[in-house]
Amino acid sequence: MDAQAGLRETLIVEALRMLEAGSEEPTLRAVARAAGVSAMAPYRHFPDKAGLMAAVANRGFEMLRDMLAVADDRPDPRDALFAQGMAFIDFARANPALFRLMYSHQYGQAGTDAVRASYDVLAARVAGIVPANAVAAATLACRSLVQGMATIELSGRLAPAKPDDIAVALRLFVSGLGARSA
Repeated sequence: MDAQAGLRETLIVEALRMLEAGSEEPTLRAVARAAGVSAMAPYRHFPDKAGLMAAVANRGFEMLRDMLAVADDRPDPRDALFAQGMAFIDFARANPALFRLMYSHQYGQAGTDAVRASYDVLAARVAGIVPANAVAAATLACRSLVQGMATIELSGRLAPAKPDDIAVALRLFVSGLGARSA
């Protein structure tokens, strides 16, 4: 990795660390200070704070994609889909500030490729469960369910009666996915 790519990576890592620590707003100046470079150095890689935060959000989607791919490594398609859903929830719980950034419009948006890559892991699994003409809708329903649960839980507005209510709800959804009514 060349020095410029290394500095870009360092800036992203420092911004991510600061974001999750919540102790200091990850401004370009603060990130530069944490990285041990001049206040102007980040501008060689990012036009502004929104550009840096979009890069951090991209990193989040890459991390999420990797977690979903690991969770997907199950022989039973429904078990794999359930594991992906729980991995999504676990990612949000472990990285609440990053999760909020990934789905916010405040500081710009992650690149389409980063978002699509995490979605494609889910879509590939759903394609093995539902008919081809329902894959897009079923994938949207799956992502909406786990993203909604994670968002509600992180907001403090979800008070499950039992600690495993999210897992139970997700199991119910996955078990019914693709089932036809008589």
